[in-house]
Amino acid sequence: MVSKDLIFNITSEASFNAAALAVFKHQFEHNSVYRSFCDLLYKHPSEVKRVQQIPFLPIQFFKSHTIVSNIKSADATFTSSGTTGSIVSKHFVSDLEIYKQSFRRGFKSFYGAIEEYTVLALLPSYLEREGSSLVYMANDMITQSNQPESGFYLHDLEALKNTLLKLEAKRQKTLLIGVSYALLDLIEAHSFKLKHTTVMETGGMKGQRKELVKSELHTILKHGFGVDKIHSEYGMTELLSQAYSKGDGIFKAPAWMKILTRDPEDALSIQPIGKSGGVNIIDLANINSCAFIATQDLGKIHSNGTFEILGRFDESDIRGCNLMVL
Repeated sequence: MVSKDLIFNITSEASFNAAALAVFKHQFEHNSVYRSFCDLLYKHPSEVKRVQQIPFLPIQFFKSHTIVSNIKSADATFTSSGTTGSIVSKHFVSDLEIYKQSFRRGFKSFYGAIEEYTVLALLPSYLEREGSSLVYMANDMITQSNQPESGFYLHDLEALKNTLLKLEAKRQKTLLIGVSYALLDLIEAHSFKLKHTTVMETGGMKGQRKELVKSELHTILKHGFGVDKIHSEYGMTELLSQAYSKGDGIFKAPAWMKILTRDPEDALSIQPIGKSGGVNIIDLANINSCAFIATQDLGKIHSNGTFEILGRFDESDIRGCNLMVL
């Protein structure tokens, strides 16, 4: 078994690579779905010497298979959002402490101690369903902040406005984290000039509004909130870690998470830095499910390790999914 200490004490590229190869070996041996996928690709740990050689499981498998790397029952099952009747992803989490450690350490590494913030969460589409990993994280952040004004705001935009203005008057450091369409609803009802608030958008329009290009969305939000930068959180149901952007759509991942891009025409080919392609994610916090995931996002990695999300593939399956019956 790979220890949590190995994952959360990564300090270099070499230690990340060693941990990733150890997790790959563990999951090859203990995750039957991932093992079958690797077998079909003729990939065995004895032949995999570099991170770039590790097979990445198409993310759709979380919709059709139980992706686990141990026999322990799940502490929680996180599910993705979806339209009525659609098949959703399920992430069976057998150790919630790993998830807590991941998002707590990840946020602190980029923003400092959560106790310094009042946390205001505007996540109606997530709160109105069960199984949201984002709501679980936000609830923990609200609790850990230990600030009386911290909390969720469902549809009461007037109360949220009043709280924001009260906190601004006190010069209280505040985190406003919200789904994009709800943040737009807020600034259409009220305008702000925020100086002590970090505005962080997460997710798209969830069918509530027309999708906007990210740069256009951020321009509107910056004007409405009176801020210079809009921050972003990049995470998903199938992950236990998040990357963050402090503006301009440039993301950085924590030490135990790595982004690679693959050739859109060859799912097994990892591209060089600087070339856009399909986003592959190594999330070593996913010790107990699958740490190597081929997403449906398109992205580009920069030489300093930061990355951008450029869009998404269309609804067609990622090449390579037909290796196994979904």
